[in-house]
Amino acid sequence: MKELLRTTDPTVIAFAQALLQGEGITAFVMDVHMSILDGGIGALPRRMMVHEKDHFMASSILTDNGLSLS
Repeated sequence: MKELLRTTDPTVIAFAQALLQGEGITAFVMDVHMSILDGGIGALPRRMMVHEKDHFMASSILTDNGLSLS
C-alpha cells in the first residue's frame, strides 16, 4: 500500500473515494478513528492508501479532478 492523499477534510476523502471507485481502483482510508483522540474536531489528518500498482493511475485521476496530493 502506498499513500495517495492526506487531509483533514472528510469531503475530500469522500470525493476521492468516489472518483477512484468509479475507475475500479480500491482505496483504503486510514486514521478514521483517530477523531476519538482529537475530540472530534478534525485536527488529525486521514490518509488514503492504494495498492502500489494503482498509485500512478489514482494520482492522475485525482489531479485531473482538481485534488492536490500529499
